[in-house]
Amino acid sequence: MVKKKIVMLGAFAVGKTSLVQRFVRSIFSEKYHTTIGVKIDEKTVIVGDIEVKIILWDIHGEDEFQKVKKSYIMGSSGYIMVADGTRKNTFNTVEYLHDLAVSTVGEVPFLFLINKSDLTDEWDIEDSDIDKIKAKGWNTFITSAKTGNNVEEAFRLLAELMVKAK
Repeated sequence: MVKKKIVMLGAFAVGKTSLVQRFVRSIFSEKYHTTIGVKIDEKTVIVGDIEVKIILWDIHGEDEFQKVKKSYIMGSSGYIMVADGTRKNTFNTVEYLHDLAVSTVGEVPFLFLINKSDLTDEWDIEDSDIDKIKAKGWNTFITSAKTGNNVEEAFRLLAELMVKAK
């Protein structure tokens, strides 16, 4: 068995905790709970013939009042950046957090999730915004923690990328 630490990065209230709960426990709650500091969950997945214990660090959201600490990112084998499709400004936060992660752990596998696909009627982003991100070569998923859309697929891809990267 190998252990891999993944950090969830994104602005306040983009759905990081809900995505973790959907992946780890297959549940979704309408109740919003602010993450204070860090909450750690684990799930074991199989990649090929390798058992991978994913240790998920769900850290507080980045906003003007609270900045993500480099110490939370240190030691990560990968990270997931999350933006909220209904709030375009969360894309700017992802750009900043990507730079912070690279400066902290270097070039490790990562994903970009645009969450809340169940609310596309309320989205504040255009296809061109998504195209700009994809043009950077970022593995991008449109997800919904509520419906489970692309959640399992995204986490499993990151596990595969981390195993390949060693």
